[in-house]
Amino acid sequence: MWNRVVGLIIKEILVFIRDPRSRFVLIVPPLVQMFIFGYAATFDLFRVSFALYDENRTYHSREFIAKFIGSPIFRLKKEILNDSQLKDEIQKRNVLFVLHIDRRFDRDLLSGRSGKVQLIVDGRNSNTAAILTGYANQIIADYNVDWIKKSGRIPPPSQITFRAFYNPNLLSQWFIVPGLIGILTFVVSAMTIGLSIAREKEMGTFDQLLVTPLRPIEILVGKTIPGLIFAMAQATLILLAALLWFKIPFHGHILLLYLGLFFFLFAIIGIELAISSISSTQQQALLGVFFFLVPSIILSGFSTPIRNMPEPIQYLTFLNPMRYFLVIVRGIFLEAKGLDTLWDQYLPLLGIGLVSMSFSWFLFKQRLY
Repeated sequence: MWNRVVGLIIKEILVFIRDPRSRFVLIVPPLVQMFIFGYAATFDLFRVSFALYDENRTYHSREFIAKFIGSPIFRLKKEILNDSQLKDEIQKRNVLFVLHIDRRFDRDLLSGRSGKVQLIVDGRNSNTAAILTGYANQIIADYNVDWIKKSGRIPPPSQITFRAFYNPNLLSQWFIVPGLIGILTFVVSAMTIGLSIAREKEMGTFDQLLVTPLRPIEILVGKTIPGLIFAMAQATLILLAALLWFKIPFHGHILLLYLGLFFFLFAIIGIELAISSISSTQQQALLGVFFFLVPSIILSGFSTPIRNMPEPIQYLTFLNPMRYFLVIVRGIFLEAKGLDTLWDQYLPLLGIGLVSMSFSWFLFKQRLY
């Protein structure tokens, strides 16, 4: 039996290796997507353009403005002189916000009152506006601390200091890039396994397999293992890029990561084989894979927290293998979690894999006979 299966595995691997288009699809797009997501899909803000509307124009207001100009996050683009310019700059998207210093800023500070500063933000992108406001509040808090020290005034009764565990600099790359191991591995397995049987049917070579000594279960195994090998190799490539190029710290155990990766692939391969089994052409299989891939990414917690979703949708995410794998890969990367804390993520993946593989085997036999 195993000699026949190994022969089929070698044949499937050679088909992908010898086809230039298959080699291109397996190597180039995932690498390009990794760098695009790693650098472009970020929640951090850099070089944010802002306009300055300083009605005070004193030493103290300039000292306050220097905090913003000296920050690597903000970049002063223009100084405006009246309220009409203020609205125009934001409306035309020339700047993301306007820093408005009240004309009584220095008098209020020297008399012990709060200096009035207004941050007028472009709210059309609410997520960016919220992040921007957080950065600005941090700069204002630092200025307040410096002012209290220099003026010798009594500090406020309580002060808040921030400290972040696992990601001290709050870099979104540390959150996004490990998750790309799951997403891009998903894409590679979908392109290899999800289209494999449908491609054989469309090319007319599937009937040739049926007249060989190979049994249906051997055909299914022979179609599965090459895709698993390619997906594992792609995941290893992305892992190396995360460690060596993006410098993401890895605190956990590598074997636990590959165990989670194997369970994750075991779960999604069954679904992809089921799609490929019921599809007569590669176009049908591609549409089926796309129909499954997009909701899986959206409902995985990759970019938006699952707890922010409506409650019925949260229950739906329990059927999504990527939800569990993202918890595993991020927990191992940043938190050094072990099997004692991640077992409740491995077991659902194993359960989904057993169900999906059984279902794909059932559909494969039904279409076969």
